[in-house]
Amino acid sequence: MAGQAIALQVVVIALIVVAGSALALVDARGDGDAAARQQVLGIATALADAPSTAEAIESGRATEVLQPVTEAVRTHTDIAFITIMAPDRTRFTHTDPDQIGGDYIGTIAPALRGETFTEVYTGTLGPSIRAVAPVRNAAGDIVGLVSAGILQQSLADRWRAQWPGIAAVVLGAVAVSAVGLWAIRRRLLRQTHGLRPDELRVMYEHHDAILHSVSEGLIVLDADGVALVNDEARRLLALPSGAVRQEDLPEFLRSFNPGARDEIHVTDERVLVVNRSPVRLPRHPESSHAEVVTIRDRTELQGALGELNSLKVLTDSLRSQAHEAANKLHTVVTMVEMGRPDEAVTFATDELELSQRLVDRLSEAVSEPALVALLLGKAAQADERGIEFTVTEDTQLPAAADELLLTGQEMVTVLGNLIDNAMDACDRAEPWVEVTVHQDAHRLLIRVADSGEGMDVNTFAQAMTRGYSTKVSDDADRHGLGLALVAQVVNRHGGTLSTDVTYGSVVTVTVPRR
Repeated sequence: MAGQAIALQVVVIALIVVAGSALALVDARGDGDAAARQQVLGIATALADAPSTAEAIESGRATEVLQPVTEAVRTHTDIAFITIMAPDRTRFTHTDPDQIGGDYIGTIAPALRGETFTEVYTGTLGPSIRAVAPVRNAAGDIVGLVSAGILQQSLADRWRAQWPGIAAVVLGAVAVSAVGLWAIRRRLLRQTHGLRPDELRVMYEHHDAILHSVSEGLIVLDADGVALVNDEARRLLALPSGAVRQEDLPEFLRSFNPGARDEIHVTDERVLVVNRSPVRLPRHPESSHAEVVTIRDRTELQGALGELNSLKVLTDSLRSQAHEAANKLHTVVTMVEMGRPDEAVTFATDELELSQRLVDRLSEAVSEPALVALLLGKAAQADERGIEFTVTEDTQLPAAADELLLTGQEMVTVLGNLIDNAMDACDRAEPWVEVTVHQDAHRLLIRVADSGEGMDVNTFAQAMTRGYSTKVSDDADRHGLGLALVAQVVNRHGGTLSTDVTYGSVVTVTVPRR
């Protein structure tokens, strides 16, 4: 492609230079002829107007007086001839002395009428450009004529003498053009990496197909901003169509952070896993501020993981209770064998009544099965960890599932993460967690309190906008993601998420009915 483009430009430049040179030569020739006409016209007029010319003609000594003068002028001005003649064409002067006394060959009628004119005529010396002017005496009568001429052969010699200069200019223009075209070709080859047009086409088609079909979001950032965004990245980040500015990107992509691996970020609608790799772009080889960002959607997986975690907690609790029940069963059997059946019955039913009352109360007050399972599992988990877990008497949800302001999955996400954070943050000297879930005709209220110190406003705001944790452990990412996921659900439904420290560290979620 570079060779074809350069060849075309060479042909175009050559045609332009040749045409320009031809025009320059024609123009030079025209200018030479015009200058010659002006020169011979000026000489003829000057000699004709000189009083000495008319006096010499009238004195009868024209040849003797004027021949030396005309030859001196001719030699000095480098013209072909100066002829002074009588009105009847008889020559008084001539370049060739043998022609003196002969008849002048050429047009004189206009001069006899008192006009000064120029013409091209072939005389004794050959084709020439000549001027003829009348000579007047003091009385104004025409007493003679002056003709001055330049041979066309001399003009051709002058014109040809200009060819080397024009040729030098032409060669210089071609040389400069060739250097410029070579530089353009080199730049074009460097920018296309020497690829042929068909290779560039195949590369573009493959590149375009991959960008539109890849299941991960892909963004290329360089020193100028956003260089490339594929369709999946636009969908995941809700970016506008057309050109994307750096200001359109989420806050976590506006800073240069190459090398990040599996970062979890929460937007208003999604949970995203982000990886960032530094690259060097051909356009900016000196710049290190370029990176490729890949984005994976983890929203559905995160919701499934939340539900699975709740079920795992419940399963672990049931397994622990089954083991505990086996111990209690052995105790009851032994007490019966010892002849103490009444005490065995009391031992077996006391704790069962407490657990059953909690199950019955939650099943009656909370219509969502997933939420009942979550609360029972968290209660068992808290009991194992020595945390006093309370579900307040204010807890109440509508019986009809279509009246709930949050779905079961969203309830599990919000309440599960808040309870996990509360159990991790409560005071170990006096651990307790209190949960309230209540929905009325106007709003849904979820309140989780614990005995911990709580978070200040700035820390809480940071935790809501992005995965943040005060824990230093392998599970810090999971715990830090909790409040961000809660904030995502709350924002989706136009609710509010706040914290305060009153009778404990209290986190409150309010979702209005819309």
